[in-house]
Amino acid sequence: MRMRWSELLFAHWAIDPAAVAKLLPAGVTLDTRDGKAWVGVVPFLMSGVAPRLCPPIPGLSRFLELNVRTYVAVDGKPGVWFFSLDAASRVAVRVARATFNLPYMDAAMSIRQDQNGAVHYRSRRTHRGEPAADLDVSYGVAGEFAEAEPGSLEHWLTARYCLYSANRRGCLFRGEINHPPWSLAPAHYLERSNTMGDGLGFSFDGEPHLLLARPVDVQAWLTSRCDLAFGDRAT
Repeated sequence: MRMRWSELLFAHWAIDPAAVAKLLPAGVTLDTRDGKAWVGVVPFLMSGVAPRLCPPIPGLSRFLELNVRTYVAVDGKPGVWFFSLDAASRVAVRVARATFNLPYMDAAMSIRQDQNGAVHYRSRRTHRGEPAADLDVSYGVAGEFAEAEPGSLEHWLTARYCLYSANRRGCLFRGEINHPPWSLAPAHYLERSNTMGDGLGFSFDGEPHLLLARPVDVQAWLTSRCDLAFGDRAT
């Protein structure tokens, strides 16, 4: 698959590692930094979504997305674990659930950019049977864009080139992702509402670590099964 990610904000909070690890399946190891687990709330716009060598698909090629994620490793390979991925396309939600085994959920979402360049982003989850969650924030650039230095927290949080997911039968999958290095800048941020962690037991208190990203073109491959199955929750 090819796609473009834009209007993207990385908002991260340090969370008690025990509270995060207990939500991960066996075989998936929580990745920590200086003894801290990090959980990100990441709103952005997806566009140009299509299979390789195919034109964009109506209803699937452009939509807003909002994910809640943490950082993990499987067999020593670092990646991203998604707790939720809210999207404003019912088609995309169902395709992604079936194809990538990811917890995509329906949401009513909107985005607006004002004359000063600030992004105003709203999302309200509408998926039947899933916990309520909403986000209402404004954000914009507050510094110079640059690539993150290897070894920095910014690099550790964002330079992740695979994702992990699981199906209902308890099989673990890995999906590879490729894109140029992120160009990142400090961001300003105004939060009116954020309940994205309520259903997970996370409280996003305090000032988040904020990074605004320039648009990036992405390639994503279909997930493949890891040589690992799980049943019990990790402790």
